[in-house]
Amino acid sequence: MTPATELCPTVDLIFPINGRFLPRDHAQALKDALCHAWPWLEAEPLAGVQGIKLVPGLEAQAMLSGRAKLLLRLSRGRATELLGGAAIDLEVAGQALRLDVPHVRELVPHTTLYAYHVAANDADEVGFMADVTQALSALGVGGERVCGKRQHLTLASGRVTTFSLMLHGLAPEPSLHLQQRGIGPHRLLGCGIFIPHKSAAAV
Repeated sequence: MTPATELCPTVDLIFPINGRFLPRDHAQALKDALCHAWPWLEAEPLAGVQGIKLVPGLEAQAMLSGRAKLLLRLSRGRATELLGGAAIDLEVAGQALRLDVPHVRELVPHTTLYAYHVAANDADEVGFMADVTQALSALGVGGERVCGKRQHLTLASGRVTTFSLMLHGLAPEPSLHLQQRGIGPHRLLGCGIFIPHKSAAAV
């Protein structure tokens, strides 16, 4: 472990999941359930949720695989609090979901990072990439950017357009900084959360 990793104030908690089904568009329901379980979560400035991977298909209700996990990005202090707790039972859009005891995954530098969703102001890809460039410049993050597919999330306030985004050629310090800070709003809805990736194929 590098000194930079030891000092990183943010970590990922990885929760194994027990459940059968979830709606494909589950971001808002999952956020509501997590904030009900942990009322302090919405006030945590760097907290973020990585959306749960579902079995591919077209059905509105998707099956959960036996290896499904929830990634919760938190300050190290909050993560330590949750490590000492028991399994958590949630209800997400009418579906029972159990989060088993998590383990910690440290944030470490990677040259290639990927976000499944980054919130956009509208459906215009050119405008989105201009906003991305501005946000990354403010964080001091360079590298090459590849915009991926356009999607939508259904929120309590309406729908938000998102794009997937890959960044590669990142130096170690900016890579860690981006993982901690993310870009854009709706972190608890799975937006702007960057994870390591080995290939641009996911975009």
